Formats: sequence, structure tokens, C-alpha cells
Amino acid sequence: MKSKIRWGIVGPGKIAKEFADDLMQVVDAELTAVGSRNMDRAIAFADVYKTPHIFDDYDHLFACPDVDVIYIATPHTFHKDLAIRAMKAGKHVLCEKPLGINVKEVKEMIASASENKVFLMEALWSRFNPTIQKVKGIAESGTLGDLRYINADFAFYALDKSKESRLLNLDLAGGSILDIGIYPVFLSYLLLGMPKRIEAISNFNDDGTEIQTSVIFQYENAQAILHSSLANESRMSAEISGTKGSITLDPRFHETQGYHLKAANEIRHYELPTNGKGYTYEIIEVNNCIKENKTESTLWSHKNSLELINLLDTIRQKTGVSFPFEN
Repeated sequence: MKSKIRWGIVGPGKIAKEFADDLMQVVDAELTAVGSRNMDRAIAFADVYKTPHIFDDYDHLFACPDVDVIYIATPHTFHKDLAIRAMKAGKHVLCEKPLGINVKEVKEMIASASENKVFLMEALWSRFNPTIQKVKGIAESGTLGDLRYINADFAFYALDKSKESRLLNLDLAGGSILDIGIYPVFLSYLLLGMPKRIEAISNFNDDGTEIQTSVIFQYENAQAILHSSLANESRMSAEISGTKGSITLDPRFHETQGYHLKAANEIRHYELPTNGKGYTYEIIEVNNCIKENKTESTLWSHKNSLELINLLDTIRQKTGVSFPFEN
């Protein structure tokens, strides 16, 4: 493996641009290729980042010998197909969340990674956020006592967007659950594990797209109250409370830059600003794993992605959320 890990990006939209900005700050990473179904978009992206290889055919990108790993930043419905095609071509893959639309897709993707002996990871960047890593350590240290309660929400108003947008289009797996509801669910899963019982209810727009969902995770001795919505604004903070103290993650909690810790009758604020937007940490993790010939990360493993999508599947089953291509 060369000293620098060579990245190719599929789907040069807003998130891909933020990702590329952060990739430029990682010393052992370089962006060598970009692919889009729209050649003009690919060229515009390549002009900004001085990317030498430009493709309007994904398979040509996957065959490029100057690319080690593919970052997939397309709408959800394309994740599985593109990831498997890339892995069959021998490329490592970092795929935006959710890794797949449902458990079946995620299992197929993990099987392909195993079959082709390549690295695969869901791009759940929050797992690598410095504050969230620190807070997980604090919770495990016993500083908060026994965890009893998590409250997390992620919401913004999006009903003024086109119904063809990826957020609202059922054919693109639109709705709040998979796009932003994944973050509150992830936080509860990260800190409390798999719940014993799940209760959930959703609201829908006129087209049948889920636009607001509230969830309760019931654990042995704890509860998590989780909310996602495209129909309203929210503060987007998160509270983690135990028998001896509590932590509040600064908004927006999925990309938080710090936290308040209340313990021993004292409240203190700690700042942990990210390097760049915050994608640098998952990029570094991928680079390290590839250099160590790993096929998955220990911080966010295939098992973690499979359990997370199991939770999202259960929420969708309980609320009646389905997509036309699943029937």
C-alpha cells in the first residue's frame, strides 16, 4: 500500500463536498477520482479539488487503478448496488449512512465485503466525533452512575422542498427515519445497546412519506426517548442521564463540539472542537484500517451496522413506513 490512501468519490453533492474539504486535511489521504451520472457536475467538482480522474460511468471509476477506496455519497437507494459493484472491482468502500435501506441489503453488502476481502464501513461520522467518543468513555467510567435516560432529537423543516427531493421522495427512501432519525437511534444504541422493547409512532404527508417519528426504547433499567422530523425545527441537543450525573451534548449533537457535565453538584462545560467539519476522524479510521489490512472497523463494525439497521427496520415496521421498491 502506498503512503497515501487514494480516494474516489461517487455522488458529488453537498455532503461529498464537505467530505472532500475534510479529506484535504488528512495527511495520508488524497482525492484522485470523482464519478457522477452528470459529467458537468463531476467536472465542476474536480475543478475545485484538482481531481485528476473524472468519470460519468461508475464502473470505469471502480476499475481505475489509481483509486484504493470509494466514498459513496448518493441517495440511500443507490448504496447497496454501488457498494457491491465497487467491492467486486476490488475497491474498499466507505458508504454514507444508512449503509442499506433494510437488513436484507446490509447483509448482502457485508457478504460482498467478505467475499471480495475488502474493507467496508458505514459512514456514521458521529461515532468518531471527539465529544461523542469522550462522552462514551465518561458513561462507561461510572461518573454518571447507572444510565437511566437518553433524550435525543433531530429535526428541521423541509416540507417546503420539492417532493422529488431525496428527503421527501418515497422512491429514494425519503422521510425522516433513515436520513436523520438514524442519529438519535445511534446515540441510544451506542450508550445503552439493543433495547428490550420498542414503541414508535409516525406522522405522514399527503403522499405517504413519513415526516415525523417519535420512539421509545425500553431497556432493563432505562429508557430512551427519540424524535426525528422534517415537519418542525428542534434544538437538536441530546441528554444522557444517570443515577449520579448527566451530560448534555451541545447542538447539533451529531456533529457536536462540546458538552456540559453535571456531576458531584457541579456543572462544567467542555469544548472539543472538531478538525474541519468533522469527517476527518472517519477518514483517518478508514485509512488506518486499510493500512492494517482490516475488512472492518472495531469502532464501527459490520455487527454495529447490522444491529442499527435492525432497529431502524423495527421502527419502520411498527410505524408502517415502507417504500414502493420493497413491496
